[in-house]
Amino acid sequence: MKYLNQIVCGEGSKLMGELPNECIDLTVTSPPYDDLRDYQGYVFDFKSIANELYRITKTGGVVVWVVGDTVIDYSESCTSSKQKLYFKEIGFNIHDTMIYEKNGVTSPDNTRYYQCFEYMFVLSKGRPKTINLIEDRKNRYTTKWGGGRKFREKDGSLSLRRNSYWGNDYGRRFNIWRYNTGAGYSTKDKIAFKHPAIFPEALAEDHIKSWSNIGDIVFDPMCGSGTVPKMAILLERNFIAFDISQQYMDLSRERIRPYQEQGRLPYGAN
Repeated sequence: MKYLNQIVCGEGSKLMGELPNECIDLTVTSPPYDDLRDYQGYVFDFKSIANELYRITKTGGVVVWVVGDTVIDYSESCTSSKQKLYFKEIGFNIHDTMIYEKNGVTSPDNTRYYQCFEYMFVLSKGRPKTINLIEDRKNRYTTKWGGGRKFREKDGSLSLRRNSYWGNDYGRRFNIWRYNTGAGYSTKDKIAFKHPAIFPEALAEDHIKSWSNIGDIVFDPMCGSGTVPKMAILLERNFIAFDISQQYMDLSRERIRPYQEQGRLPYGAN
């Protein structure tokens, strides 16, 4: 396939137009929303990218869209909500609305509580064909118990259900994911911090594990510092990545080169 396992410089929606229908298993990306960061004056056409994402995503494929809002004239911009609704309008299911919680904040607004999260919209084209839910949350109860437990019914009443249960040590995660961010946490690759806004490698890793399998094609139309391509390589997925900035494309290529040389691309893509 054209551009397989390459990082290419160009405007995302135009390059996506060169890809065939239903060729991507998973997209993980974070757009340059509002004016929270300076991207050298580059802007992006959200609707064109959203429409192309729907076209190139396989039936059952997933798009993870990491986005937030800025404050304009004392009001949140609602960029994230508008984008979420547009994705639904063009045919995506809103499979889950997740929260990416950061361990730090920047330039706090003194009129509000500290802002420490972004949305992670998990969009699916039909029912997701791959669901590998991570189970690393320590369960409170891990031993057998008998008798009964009370459950709240639809009418508000309580009923006693008698059964026994053997709990696993670890259970499925909640949909709020917390990550340490910043130097030494988001990545050990110092070169990545030449980009103004990177998200943690662990975030990309966890979504790639959750919504794709070995050999699948993972896509990022605005790959920035190259986090998604790097984690795709390490997890034995193929990738396609675009960025409109020559500088960031060069950065990303340099960052992933050692991992490509160690890998065995391509990985038997479907």
